[in-house]
Amino acid sequence: MKIAIVYDWIDKWGGVERVLLALHEMFPEADYYTSYVDYQSAGWAEDLNIRTSFIAKFPSFIKKNRIFSLPFYPYAFESFDLSAYDVVLSVTSSFAKGIITKPTTKHICYLLTPTRFLWVYPEIYEQNKIITPVSSYFSEKLREWDYLAAQRPDKYVSISKNVANRCQKYYRQSSEVIYPPFDEEYWSSLSSRMHSTVGNDFKPFPTQNYFLVVSRLEPYKKVDLIIDTFNNLPDQNLVIIGQGTQFNLLKSKAGKNIAFLQNISDEELVSLYKNAQALIMPQEEDFGYVAIEAQFLGCPVIAFNKGGAEETLIENKTAVFFKKQSPEALSDAIARFASLSYNLKKSTKTFGVEQSRKFSLIKFKVLMLKVIND
Repeated sequence: MKIAIVYDWIDKWGGVERVLLALHEMFPEADYYTSYVDYQSAGWAEDLNIRTSFIAKFPSFIKKNRIFSLPFYPYAFESFDLSAYDVVLSVTSSFAKGIITKPTTKHICYLLTPTRFLWVYPEIYEQNKIITPVSSYFSEKLREWDYLAAQRPDKYVSISKNVANRCQKYYRQSSEVIYPPFDEEYWSSLSSRMHSTVGNDFKPFPTQNYFLVVSRLEPYKKVDLIIDTFNNLPDQNLVIIGQGTQFNLLKSKAGKNIAFLQNISDEELVSLYKNAQALIMPQEEDFGYVAIEAQFLGCPVIAFNKGGAEETLIENKTAVFFKKQSPEALSDAIARFASLSYNLKKSTKTFGVEQSRKFSLIKFKVLMLKVIND
């Protein structure tokens, strides 16, 4: 059986990229198709057999600021010749589901989310003064294409119940749920040899005297809400780990009690999780891979109780929830966490490992193989 895996673009490292590596373990001979690759930011992909589209020839500035090349992406994915494959698996939060396959090829879409800027959070992206005039011109046509492209897969598999509901709402497609894989063996190995320090940028905050954010710095992640909250809590420290288009903006807004870290290794990340008071997640997550990492390593989570958090966290055992995305609601949740801190830390160590095993790598592989072979 000849398999191809199609992904939107390969230019970073995160939870989704761990999915691609798990698929590479399952299908080491599979070919990968994507719009472009940035090996400087995605060195993990060097062992993959990757074929790129004409977008790979665009200048770096255009590729990194995708708003300027949006109209080309439908053509890029429709141009791939996938006629040699028995099964094509598209892993996507945007354009990869739009590939065209022959009738005898089985196209399975592993859906990360329906396209965010078209369906899920259009109002957030429209706030950008550069994006608005460009995207408003193309958004209607792209939305039409996206809906039609969403009818092409033979089967949908979503990363969470939350995403499956969106798939039905926006694409009118039913979807099975297979959660992304959490590799317990890998994280246990890192934990056993973790670093005790993480460099000079970390030294201002003593052990266990900081809250933690691990996130891409994009508008829909709502890291600005956390910064606004901690600017009003000068006695509480915050460490933000991540990269994204909002990095400079968020850093300019941050007070002295907020530190930014980038290019953190997984081993250093383990140390940060283990020494943090809690991880903070203010966004509606599609799934929320970092919540699984945190729980497994005994780090409680303060989370907005909508979306993936409802599927990955256990309220009052591994997490404190808040119901409104506002600095006031987050401040209240931090205060409630303070009153529960000792017990929540203890219960997270008890229940966190058990909870993470619901999302095991083995379970992912077994379920995904079943879908492919059916």
